[in-house]
Amino acid sequence: MSNDTLILVVDDDPDLVESVSMRLESEGFQVAKAYDGVEAWDRIKDARPQMLILDVMMPRKNGYELCDELKKDDNFKDITVLLLTAVADAIPYTTYTHMDGKTTLADDFIPKPINLDNLMEIVKDNL
Repeated sequence: MSNDTLILVVDDDPDLVESVSMRLESEGFQVAKAYDGVEAWDRIKDARPQMLILDVMMPRKNGYELCDELKKDDNFKDITVLLLTAVADAIPYTTYTHMDGKTTLADDFIPKPINLDNLMEIVKDNL
């Protein structure tokens, strides 16, 4: 993999962001970090990553909203979006629905809890 591939990791769990970032960096990727969808948009505009690893359930702007905005924007729609989701487990307790997941334009889905080896395979398959 090329060392100039930038991946933005977005999750409101700092420990998850750190563990995913460390693994990506160990595989030679450049990494940027954000902790909610609003901050992620700022990073996307500043750094133009090739890929987002994007949590669904976050404050201020959730992953579905950010993904849809990104994929509908001609300047950013070619950025690969991998959605991290534990939504299936949380649907009885949240406003998120299965339909949200079916209608989003994400390129792939990664279930939580994350298996870092599987995540690396999915990242490499989508670049």
